[in-house]
Amino acid sequence: MLSFEQKLDNYATLAIQIGVNVQPGQTLVINAMIDSGQLVQLLVRKAYEAGAKLVKVNYTDEAVSRMRYDHASEESFLEAPTWFAGEMIELAENGAAFLTVISSSPDLLKGVAPERIANHQRTYGQAMAKYRQYQQADKVSWNGLAAPSPDWAAKVFPDALPENQVNMLWDAIFAAVRADQPDPIQAWHDHIDKLQVKSDELNNKKFQSLHFVAPGTDLTVELPEGHIWAQAGSVNEQGTTFVANIPTEEVFTAPLKNGVNGKVTSTKPLSYGGNIIDRFSISFENGRIVDFSAEEGYETLERLVNMDEGSHYLGEVALVPFHSPISQSNILYYTTLFDENASCHLAIGSSYAFNIDGGKTMSSEDLAAKGMNQSITHVDFMMGSSEMNIYGITHDGAKVQIFTDGNWAF
Repeated sequence: MLSFEQKLDNYATLAIQIGVNVQPGQTLVINAMIDSGQLVQLLVRKAYEAGAKLVKVNYTDEAVSRMRYDHASEESFLEAPTWFAGEMIELAENGAAFLTVISSSPDLLKGVAPERIANHQRTYGQAMAKYRQYQQADKVSWNGLAAPSPDWAAKVFPDALPENQVNMLWDAIFAAVRADQPDPIQAWHDHIDKLQVKSDELNNKKFQSLHFVAPGTDLTVELPEGHIWAQAGSVNEQGTTFVANIPTEEVFTAPLKNGVNGKVTSTKPLSYGGNIIDRFSISFENGRIVDFSAEEGYETLERLVNMDEGSHYLGEVALVPFHSPISQSNILYYTTLFDENASCHLAIGSSYAFNIDGGKTMSSEDLAAKGMNQSITHVDFMMGSSEMNIYGITHDGAKVQIFTDGNWAF
């Protein structure tokens, strides 16, 4: 059995070699919270050992962030962070890689006035729109991974002794990302290969639409002509491979913006904007969200849907089997990075340009003409379960079973 230090070392190695895949002479930008300092220091060292020219670390503090929401003026949330966006865009245009360490509390902004959160998310999203386009077109290498914080660990393991919660979350993360295996690099190469087999099979079938059926869900999702099923392994503009999410268990594509009809019901809570949205459903007509409800977090869901015009539509449809390792762990992580890899999911907001043939080099206008959604946001929510059945509809009307009772049918 590997020690904590060995698993942490494996985790950092995965992030640098498989995640962002740092190249000699490259700049790496790490965005993280102060709780993750031990991991960040290890990431920095490994990035330099891989030949990084510079590793720039941006730390944030949850307590400080909350103080702003509680005490700053209303005007503060209406000012776009153009200085930060400008730096990130400049770094991206000069070939930097970007790594985000997620460790925030799912309840960080509970009780904050909804309009403050909405205003911040809107101005931040508008300022970062160009950088997001670079990400969604694979112009840059980027990766998200997680490190426990005390508040997050307490949310995941509320019945455990406080002194054990962080270590329990570390163990869960290490297992989910394969850092507890003797050769995690090879394990990840094998895993990506398996996901590629599934995406290849779906691409060969060229379905016209998908039909999702489960308790509370009856949803038809048309797919644009030339759509591409992808998995998290990507290739950036310079030809360097990277993996955007650690962990990842999904294959995904873009829906046709105006081709979504029916109702979908969530199967896991969604942590968004420092609040929880739970037990919610969304109805669509011709792609647009026309109705929604939530037993918890209705105002937060309302903020999300009304973020901009594109947030009234979907940008991603992703398939994850119920028997995926994260699902079988029976742990609810309260962060999309993990929970989306335990469940089929959809994303409100923008599409990824690489999910359509030739999309990486298309203009925004060309992508829109192909039926790809555009928005300043992209938020995944979980809707898969052991009762989910999914059918692929071919262009000649044939119906092919893709998922049976939550798992692959082929």
